Amino acid sequence: MTQKMKILLVEDEEHLLEAIKLNLELEGYKVHAVKDGKTALKVFKEERFNLVILDVMLPEMDGFQVCETIRLENVETPILFLTAKNTNEDRVKGLKKGADDYLTKPFNLEELILRVAVLVKRSLKADELKELNSYRIGDKTIYFNSFELKLDDGTVIALTKKETMLLKLLVERRNEAVSREQILETVWNYDVYPSTRTIDNFILTFRKYFEKDQKHPIYFHSIRGVGYKFTDTGS
Repeated sequence: MTQKMKILLVEDEEHLLEAIKLNLELEGYKVHAVKDGKTALKVFKEERFNLVILDVMLPEMDGFQVCETIRLENVETPILFLTAKNTNEDRVKGLKKGADDYLTKPFNLEELILRVAVLVKRSLKADELKELNSYRIGDKTIYFNSFELKLDDGTVIALTKKETMLLKLLVERRNEAVSREQILETVWNYDVYPSTRTIDNFILTFRKYFEKDQKHPIYFHSIRGVGYKFTDTGS
């Protein structure tokens, strides 16, 4: 499967670019490597990629600008930042611009390969759900576009935008733990920092909607010290 996966690599340090490209190709990925932001944007518009690996410090246009420009038209393709900067401020800035992950130089190539595999897998799931406007859980169906939950008996429950966004995130990442940071980035966009209790309350609401026994949930789980998980029992 990885032989079909395409990665856009943007790095201006030639020796590092060649090393990353070689290692990714050895893993079976098809890699298009470029050395500057303007070329990266041109290539991104012309081809379809499963992942963008993006250096922050680039000539003419930095990685933050490239990421922001990509996100204006494409919110699905995962973006992994490579950077020599290791401050929380830079990390948060990258996430605010729309990055999915952040790796600080110097880094271990094996760790990069592992992170790439996770992000590519996520892009494949996003592709599966891209055209999916609804999702069925038990005897209820979520309609993401209309913010509604419909029961088989015809009852309709109105969902809030935040409820719908969080449900969609958990469904997209079904059977995986989703961290509080990922929820902040996707649902709250770092505009507000909800407490863990706030997110727990959303999970409790979902249990009221979907669980037959709320004390023994089969769909929506809080994982202490990790985050939250939706389990698709049909998988």
